[in-house]
Amino acid sequence: MSSKKPAVASPESIARAERQRLAHEEGERAMADLERQATQVRSNMERLRALRQAREADEMNNPPIPPPVVKKKRKKRIVR
Repeated sequence: MSSKKPAVASPESIARAERQRLAHEEGERAMADLERQATQVRSNMERLRALRQAREADEMNNPPIPPPVVKKKRKKRIVR
């Protein structure tokens, strides 16, 4: 058994190295995209939380006025 690497790389090893390099670059782009999306989700959640808390504080200070109760009119039955 020889532990030395051959001086000239075979076409298969060159192709494999190229596939690995491309997969590594694609993986880095995918991770960056996922991180960017996660950041956008967190900022949107923060914005929505602030809106909800402001609405709840406004409701605590100014409780909504219930609408007046309107009685339903009964229909007259026609007896034949």
